[in-house]
Amino acid sequence: MEKFIYDENNGLWYELQGDYYLPCLKLPEEEQKEIGVWGMRHLEYLKHHRKFTYNRLQTECKLNSHLCDINSKCLIH
Repeated sequence: MEKFIYDENNGLWYELQGDYYLPCLKLPEEEQKEIGVWGMRHLEYLKHHRKFTYNRLQTECKLNSHLCDINSKCLIH
């Protein structure tokens, strides 16, 4: 069996993993910004107490900008 196959119907590449072909998906790169102490604390909070929100922000490529916003709001107040 081939390691990679291409499906012309949906335009996706698939990789052989064991007995199954799984789609080769990659998230777009998110712009990296400096995250301060309050952003890092909020990141830990999301990871441990709001896992759904953490995963949603990651898959939408908005996690870094969200943490920067939280950090800047904390510094203003």
